[in-house]
Amino acid sequence: MALFEPAESQITADTLVVGGGIAGMTTAIETAEVGKTAIIVEKEPSIGGRVARMFQYFPKMCPPTCGIEINLKRLRINDNVRVLTLCEVEKISGQPGDFEVTLKISPRFVNDKCTMCGECAKVCDIERDNDFNYGLDKTKAIYLPHLMAYPPRYVVDPAHAGNDAMKKCVDACEYGAIELDMQPQTVTAKVGAIVWATGWKPYDATKIENLGYGQLPNVITNVIMERLASENGPTEGKVTRPSDGKEITKIGFVQCAGSRDENHLPYCSSICCMASMKQASYIREQYPDAEIHMFYIDVRSPGRWEDFYQTRQEDEKFHFHRGKVARITAGDGGNVILEAENTLTGEMTKTEVDMAVLATGMQPNNVDDAPPVDTKLDEFGFVDPDNTNGVIGTGTALRPVDVSASIQDSTGAALKAIIIAGRR
Repeated sequence: MALFEPAESQITADTLVVGGGIAGMTTAIETAEVGKTAIIVEKEPSIGGRVARMFQYFPKMCPPTCGIEINLKRLRINDNVRVLTLCEVEKISGQPGDFEVTLKISPRFVNDKCTMCGECAKVCDIERDNDFNYGLDKTKAIYLPHLMAYPPRYVVDPAHAGNDAMKKCVDACEYGAIELDMQPQTVTAKVGAIVWATGWKPYDATKIENLGYGQLPNVITNVIMERLASENGPTEGKVTRPSDGKEITKIGFVQCAGSRDENHLPYCSSICCMASMKQASYIREQYPDAEIHMFYIDVRSPGRWEDFYQTRQEDEKFHFHRGKVARITAGDGGNVILEAENTLTGEMTKTEVDMAVLATGMQPNNVDDAPPVDTKLDEFGFVDPDNTNGVIGTGTALRPVDVSASIQDSTGAALKAIIIAGRR
């Protein structure tokens, strides 16, 4: 059984895994199941990362519970893994085989007596933006991060922990689980190897001013589409137009929104085409007669994904437009107009749709939070695979990849870390 709050000031393990998304979970589990020890450090209140926010994977089109629930079961039964949430790396010193890492653990304000009964949230009068749903709805100031939250425990938003109104939540908890006077904790971890699995973030679409995100309410991003389609999302799985809740009759998917663009992200994020076609299937399932328009530079569907692409081509109401959308403007009644040049015919086109979905690129979180040690990063912020300081990149911290490739990559990272740690 994993221990979430260390009672001691110094802990040890063979491998420290920074990031608790699907890549970090896989690395730690694979390490633990061969008899080595691992610590997962996650800055959010729960592990699961971006994958936990998805509605379905492709190409199997199954929900995140397919993979995350299995990994959580493997974690629960393995004493070789320690999970530290609300935890960040402050300092790394030492060398491969002998690292000393300073960790800062922020207070959760809820202890291990929590049963997730929810009585505290029922009496809470304070609301906050729900970051799990990208601010599309609200939660109470004391909340469960998501349905598969691990640790399975509520958490208090630190911005409200000092509010006197939160004392109602303390009084409502019959188990004594809420401690609003919890303090930050500093822990030193002695480890042999470090795996950097800090994942990715969607590129800030407000920077692409010509595409109207943040200006036109019916222009959304691909990550928001995942939450709209999810049963535990802000609309309980019903995809509707944000401005007025209108059902979808015509939708546009805009590829390379900021990607393959020297003014934004010069590189291809590799999975955006497949993600948009996957999301088009969400629309097709809910709206059998809706028109779907996808604007692209070129469709990238390598290997086994080609069948997925061909199936969408066979849909007579799924229209592929070869041409990058240059501008999105307001249309009638809340609609938006996609202006593009057809690169096959040279024709300038205008397509009016109910809603547009921007396929924003994947940007490594290293751009904001680089490893606090001399780790070699490429010009885009991804960990260089030839880095030699003992910090091993994996998953989307290394390059843009899908979930399946990230899992495979992390198995290899676990093996590399075991070899480095074994040098002690």
